Amino acid sequence: NYGSVAANYPKFRARSGTVESIYKRVNDCLQRSLNGQGLDSSSIEMQAFIGYISWVGAEVEKGKTAKGSGIISLPYLKRPADPKFGKVLYAINCSKCHGKNGEGLKGQPNSGDFFINPPLWGKHSYNQAAGMFQLSKLAGFIKTNMPNGINSQQPYLKDQEAWDLAAFINTQSRPTKDISKDWPNKASKPYDYPYGPYLDSFTQRQHQLGPFGPIRAFWEKKQSVK
Repeated sequence: NYGSVAANYPKFRARSGTVESIYKRVNDCLQRSLNGQGLDSSSIEMQAFIGYISWVGAEVEKGKTAKGSGIISLPYLKRPADPKFGKVLYAINCSKCHGKNGEGLKGQPNSGDFFINPPLWGKHSYNQAAGMFQLSKLAGFIKTNMPNGINSQQPYLKDQEAWDLAAFINTQSRPTKDISKDWPNKASKPYDYPYGPYLDSFTQRQHQLGPFGPIRAFWEKKQSVK
């Protein structure tokens, strides 16, 4: 995804309802996905981020995306994603790298306080404002990237397993963040955005775990009669 950023920013994003700069995009990652603090746009650290992102995307044409970027969209399940099934799958496929309790794996003693494998829940994980807290994004990422080392063209997990794993991970405790200003146009919220208010009558639980097909059908019908 880094490869496509320089070619596509500034960019309008429905989540904020504004045209965002590349600096805003970096700080969103720091504050949401890493649950950290934002950086001043003139700081050495921010300039290092921008320099790296620009270098990685130097050969991507303006307005285009780098080959292989983005997260795949998995077919929706006809049932809710099941955290109970996901818990079993996590113990078998994920706990070795991410910890029995989702705490992640840190470096060797005296090598610095950093994670080799990131925590998936708990106080050091991504917060509930992160993109990965949308079930479809986490499930799509898991499908083509996990367990670590797989060939993305030959996934190891079945679609339903990726959904159930994502459901287990995203129903665990994690840091919170003020999201009151997210999605100012409520009609643009993703089907799997797990927090209201919503402009439909589906429950928060269904927006979080599905099934998402009925929600999509409702909105497609609503938009078709405009």
